[in-house]
Amino acid sequence: MERKHLLSVLAVLTVLCLSACGGAKTGTITIGSKDFTEQYIVGEMYALLLEDAGFTVERKFSLAGTPVAHAAITSAEIDLYPEYTGTGLLTILKLPVNSDQEAVYQSVLAGYKEQFNLTWLDPAPMNNTQALAARREVAEQYGLQTISDMVANADQLVLIGPPEFDQREDGLPGIAKIYGDFQLKAYLPVEKGLRYKGLVEGEADIAVAFGTDGEISAYDLVVLEDDKGMFPPYQIAPLIRQEVLDASPEIEDILNQLAPKMTDATMQRLNNEVSGKQREPVDVAREFLVQEGFLQE
Repeated sequence: MERKHLLSVLAVLTVLCLSACGGAKTGTITIGSKDFTEQYIVGEMYALLLEDAGFTVERKFSLAGTPVAHAAITSAEIDLYPEYTGTGLLTILKLPVNSDQEAVYQSVLAGYKEQFNLTWLDPAPMNNTQALAARREVAEQYGLQTISDMVANADQLVLIGPPEFDQREDGLPGIAKIYGDFQLKAYLPVEKGLRYKGLVEGEADIAVAFGTDGEISAYDLVVLEDDKGMFPPYQIAPLIRQEVLDASPEIEDILNQLAPKMTDATMQRLNNEVSGKQREPVDVAREFLVQEGFLQE
């Protein structure tokens, strides 16, 4: 009788434990991020979604750039982090530039699997590629919608950007190679953090930008369409160790549901909430996930 009573008690305790644990997953998922605003926000989104699904998550954010993040995931110090398809193509795999989004994704999907046993989940439609952003009044004055339009009016326009942009193959020389030779009224080289200040204060007409910069939304700038496909795509996606995905395949569905919601306009707005309004990335990420119905209040 005592043995039966003990087994009954253990059974009840087991049920209570499972109920209290809420179906918690075994093991810990370690999520990394690079050291800039967009990475913090997206890394928090991944973490919050997985925590909501019952995973224990450890955050290792603010990794200093792509080489450090890549070393961390290939050495299993982290299990996943947000990466950009263009970065994977050019920086890690060192493959030729390609402006076709699907082709770039398939290249990194195959290359990372073969070389590192890492898997790319679904990429978001957002594209944090290098871009050219004009003040709206300038765009309207000169009819600027595309980079071709800028080239046609180049001798009347001042471009502001980092010092190396007028020498790099993915800078002014590359634009001239793809779009035809042109001469700007002036190129104003400045430190990266001063590009938008100079633009909005009227020192320049167009700035070298990245497609999801928060300042684009904050200052109502016009991003010129790369109509001849000069810049490679930089779509963001979860990059995950295959061993982790094999152990917890549900992670794929949990994180893939987020991808379609992450557009250029959305990420510009969210980035500005952090970089412009000085809010915490975790608060911005959670608010977005609640608004989109992924999390409860």
